[in-house]
Amino acid sequence: MISLPRAARDGTAHAIIPVLGGAVLMTATAWLLPSLLPALIVALLALGAILVAYRHLVAAWVGWVLVAGLSVEMALADLVGPEAFQPAIAAIKGAEIGLVALMILRYGPVADWFNPAWAFVAMAAMGAVAGTHPELATMDMPRSLIGSVTPFLVFFCVNPPGWGAKVRRAISYAPMLSVVLGAALGVVGLRPVVFDSGGIRLAGLGHPAFLAGVCLPAIYAGLLHWLRTGSRRAATLLFVNLVILLLTGARAPSAYAAVVVGGSLILAPGGAVPRAHRLALLAAGIATVPVLLVIGENYSALRMFEVLSGEPGQLSGRELLWPAFEAAAAQAPWFGWGIGSGNLVIPRDGPIATLLRTWAAHNEYLRIQVEGGYVGRGLLIGCFVAWATLHTRRLPPLERLVTRLIFLTFAAHAFTDNVLISTPACVFFALLAAVFAEAEEAVPVDGLSRGRRRGVAPDPTRALPP
Repeated sequence: MISLPRAARDGTAHAIIPVLGGAVLMTATAWLLPSLLPALIVALLALGAILVAYRHLVAAWVGWVLVAGLSVEMALADLVGPEAFQPAIAAIKGAEIGLVALMILRYGPVADWFNPAWAFVAMAAMGAVAGTHPELATMDMPRSLIGSVTPFLVFFCVNPPGWGAKVRRAISYAPMLSVVLGAALGVVGLRPVVFDSGGIRLAGLGHPAFLAGVCLPAIYAGLLHWLRTGSRRAATLLFVNLVILLLTGARAPSAYAAVVVGGSLILAPGGAVPRAHRLALLAAGIATVPVLLVIGENYSALRMFEVLSGEPGQLSGRELLWPAFEAAAAQAPWFGWGIGSGNLVIPRDGPIATLLRTWAAHNEYLRIQVEGGYVGRGLLIGCFVAWATLHTRRLPPLERLVTRLIFLTFAAHAFTDNVLISTPACVFFALLAAVFAEAEEAVPVDGLSRGRRRGVAPDPTRALPP
């Protein structure tokens, strides 16, 4: 007869006891208070999910990154109805907050000075003192504050070994997964995978602009990994994500990706890919632009070719959105109207929102000017500059240059898109956290990795995660 080791028997017993306890509790509830049974089942399932996530935090983060990268709120809004849009976003951000809390509980907190979250907290405090927009409800400001700081919370917790490499790898696959799932819905006729918006655009499971927003961190993740290791798989995935980005027809993201990739190929020091090979690839990429323009004459319906030829003009409707935000900002120039007031500038049932299907500013500097005035906007920009400088100066030379290019293009991107509080923003900042975590885990300090100095045991099998 085969007997299990004592540790295995104890582990089995520890697993069975909560299950039996839950079964007894549900049986008693069903017998005595049947009306409470559905709520109890939901609570027990939620508790079980929390315990599983706590035991397998890295896997939970990988799953969350993939879900956040799919922009499921867009698909749910189309399949279920507009009422599903905001709850889906709240669920994704709530899950990130929960994972951060579990990381802090298990591995400890980090005092991340100059984190942009502090600027949002300060703007909320200014609004409470200086006054807010008369139509801003009592709960609107704290709800908007939570949504604004959520993408930055991951920097306040210690990361377990291997977290950065796995999160970075998951982000690389997110756009392709979105396209595959979107194509599956298109095949069964539930939802199209391409939209006609100033030309044919690839949408994936979400929206072309959101898919482009996820492509950017995926491209950056693949670029860093390829330059550092020379991996052919990373190069292939990088190329696939670049193609997906071009097919979305997103002008600004495509331009910024070109700047980061091109600048990295030219300037990045060291790495596994020789500079001569990088320059040859860059020259080949530049040489394909005229070819694409010629092809575009026959396939002009694709927005990608319209963008390359410079014909689309103001396809996003920013010329309709920005005047309203500029007028609102002018009425409270110094301290703004409070966090969340940016959602009140464009009436949600008005002609502009109906036409463009958005009431967001598509300009983060303008939105922050409305919500925090000159003081809040200056504080946020100052925090970003100090925060980026503080984190990137600790990176190895190659990662430092690429990451600083990413920050510079992100600052430019904020002029034309919503890049701070959307679900793609959560994925973008998760990538930055992963880059910082990988570098910190790999650099030895007095015989120990930085991760161990922060309370996390290092992985002795490798210097830089693959």
